[in-house]
Amino acid sequence: MKTIQGVLWDNDGVLVDTEQLFYESNRDLLLPYGIDLTPKQFFDWFLDNNYGAWHVLLGQGHDIALVDRLRLERKRLFADRLRQARRLALPGVQQVLAALRPHVAMGVVTSAYEQHFEISHAATGLRGHFDFVLTREMYLESKPAPDGYLLGLQRLGLDAAHCVAVEDSPRGLRAANAAGLECIVLRNQMNRHHAFDGAFCVVESMAELGEVLASFVPGMAVAQRQLEAFL
Repeated sequence: MKTIQGVLWDNDGVLVDTEQLFYESNRDLLLPYGIDLTPKQFFDWFLDNNYGAWHVLLGQGHDIALVDRLRLERKRLFADRLRQARRLALPGVQQVLAALRPHVAMGVVTSAYEQHFEISHAATGLRGHFDFVLTREMYLESKPAPDGYLLGLQRLGLDAAHCVAVEDSPRGLRAANAAGLECIVLRNQMNRHHAFDGAFCVVESMAELGEVLASFVPGMAVAQRQLEAFL
């Protein structure tokens, strides 16, 4: 059985329930330009291929200055939605993190900007479980490039063979794999139909995620019972 010393966590869709809010921000922004963004398009363009819908605007003949302006507007829209949201932490994640924390080092590797990360975690109480947080400003290329995860491993001071990543998107999975990490994928409403070839495993719930992570850590029988009690 594989044993681990570190876990690197994605943020949106894994720690906090924010993917729908990001989808709505993009949908509302693009609708005046004749782009009625569907959840399937959002998943394919944003969470799989990492090129957003900007290619559609450019294909319509709009210039890059409009795209740059809309990117800034999207940051504002998304921030507003995050501020208005309540209870963003995914149910059960606090218990999973608390059970793991005494046994492994943990960090966050997210494509979210620092502003959005800070707003989304203003009331989650999750920050104390992590040794560090790497937001989009802190590394060169975004997922699916491995830059964030390579930096995360450097911060942990651990080899990829002794760590796992937790993700919810195809581009996040590819980024983790490219950094040499085995990756557990957490199912949610957005990704429920994707196969996630290349994942170490795909889990259907936070409870199942806790069980898989606990199985990697020696001496976690007590933590496992705690997880079962809470979840």
